[in-house]
Amino acid sequence: MVASSRVAEASPTFPDDTALIQRCLGGDTQSFQVLYRRYQSRVRGTLYRLCGPTHLDDLVQDVFLRVWRGLPRLRQPQLFGVWLYRIALNVAADHRHQAGLQRDQQRTLAAQGHHHTDPLDLNHCHYQDLVERGIRQLPFEQRAVLILHDLEDRPQKEIAEILKIPVGTVKSRLFRARAALRQFFADEGVHL
Repeated sequence: MVASSRVAEASPTFPDDTALIQRCLGGDTQSFQVLYRRYQSRVRGTLYRLCGPTHLDDLVQDVFLRVWRGLPRLRQPQLFGVWLYRIALNVAADHRHQAGLQRDQQRTLAAQGHHHTDPLDLNHCHYQDLVERGIRQLPFEQRAVLILHDLEDRPQKEIAEILKIPVGTVKSRLFRARAALRQFFADEGVHL
């Protein structure tokens, strides 16, 4: 984490998440802004890795809008981070679903004689984007586990809570994701 993003970490000046949530529930929008500043870069990074740069600002906004609306239903404020990641993953899954529907429509139009280039076509990426392309080619379930564990430094137990799956499933998805990435790199001529 970059030092400047540590400003909003819990300290005597900035209360912990639970205290901020209680203030938010009392209508204190300033406390929500502190929560937003504390987590927005992590949420943005996760969404970028899961969905790419297209519509990233809208996706981040959607996550925090859902958080604001959902705070009254949050039963365990001490698990705010887990709950937030779950919302981010749901937003990413919804986005992927919508993007899939749009690609299906584009394919239908192309089959009918209309030609349209998919702006998300990874074949147009540069070599320096190899890792990003490798991650994006993973199935969503493997990508989510890999990003949360290897890039977001979340422990396997927390990932299991976020995704509502057993720790053993987290481990197997992580193993398969890493194996698929190694194969992707080998296919691209990069041997690790």
